[in-house]
Amino acid sequence: MTINVSVRQAIGPEDAARRNTDELRDGFLVQDLFRPGEIDLLYSHLDRMIIGSAVPIDAPLVLDAVSETGTDRFLDRRELVVLNIGPPGHVETGSERYPLGRLEALYVGRGAGPTCLVSDDASTPAQFYLVSTPAHRTCPTVRIGFEDARKLKAGSAGEANARTINQYVHPEVCESCQVLLGVTMFEPGSIWNTMPAHVHDRRMEAYLYFGMGPETRVFHFMGEPHETRHLVIKDRQAVLSPGWSIHAGAGTGNYSFVWAMAGDNVSFTDMDQVPMDALR
Repeated sequence: MTINVSVRQAIGPEDAARRNTDELRDGFLVQDLFRPGEIDLLYSHLDRMIIGSAVPIDAPLVLDAVSETGTDRFLDRRELVVLNIGPPGHVETGSERYPLGRLEALYVGRGAGPTCLVSDDASTPAQFYLVSTPAHRTCPTVRIGFEDARKLKAGSAGEANARTINQYVHPEVCESCQVLLGVTMFEPGSIWNTMPAHVHDRRMEAYLYFGMGPETRVFHFMGEPHETRHLVIKDRQAVLSPGWSIHAGAGTGNYSFVWAMAGDNVSFTDMDQVPMDALR
């Protein structure tokens, strides 16, 4: 079994504004996720969020000791969300076994010990997306089915942004210390997300784009409102979004994305809206 860990330092707005395309991608784009038989983790110094993936094949993958956290076990001072975006699998933690079908999630509380990730069928492996944040208290481990997620309708077909925000780890669904997580899914013909844009300096965010065809791309817009940049993103790639940055996107075809947040609060509506005429 292989656990690959990379580390990204925090990047300020002045630095980001001076970066060329390759340098922006090196700083904010997360590639090489969902590799068969491996756990891949990205440790970000933005609120010390860790995002990653696990694709078990013939043997379980176990998330336990990761030296970058400085603790004996990964969850000694952290909480974890596991979201399956692929075929069925299951997660074992403590003495419990939790089945996870597609778009089903498991919140794992601080101190739960090793997390074992398993595919039900090695020929069609589960695709586990992992999000972890530091935690100062322990919350119960909870399985969250797609039907359990809180549904929030947003946008309209006329604005090409009709979408459903499925809130999985959210105060009205599942208690957590600081992590929030959900999945946004678009209606046919809608391609725009979060426009008009917003920032929230009290919380950082990470997006995982998925459900895209081989030729589909999402143009992810980032940067300060008066100094915007963009990243071109393929299926199952992620992007880190600092609190000072907008985070909006437009796709060339169908796509969904997982959003995850960490920071000072767990208020989903804590946003600073940016007027359209303020964008540059």
